Amino acid sequence: MDDDLINRIKFSGRILTRVCYELSKAAGWHDDPKTGFPRSPEENEAMFPVRIALCHSELSEALEGHRKHLMDDHLPHRHMAEVELADVAIRVFDLAGAMGYDLGEAIAEKLAYNSERADHKKEARQATHGKRY
Repeated sequence: MDDDLINRIKFSGRILTRVCYELSKAAGWHDDPKTGFPRSPEENEAMFPVRIALCHSELSEALEGHRKHLMDDHLPHRHMAEVELADVAIRVFDLAGAMGYDLGEAIAEKLAYNSERADHKKEARQATHGKRY
């Protein structure tokens, strides 16, 4: 991967993280529902598994939409699987923002790493006992 592509991935990831987190925060999703006040860093940390579970639920909805070839209820011009995958991305970028993670840089590094992995090469995947998926 060339440096320009890596930099664009980093930038895009940072923008998506900031936008998804800020919109979620403005909507009150990072506040304590009982008090209405922002969660403390400790409370925010405790929400990590809940937010991961919410990502799982969006993936399950995408699978169900794909399995039944459904159109989305809210965006009826789009397939449900597509919209639910967008929800997954929104939740993941929001979570990264809440945790202070630099998902843009992490994605760029992971893509670069995966591009060099022997077990990710086409010939390795086609070999006996290669990764089929």
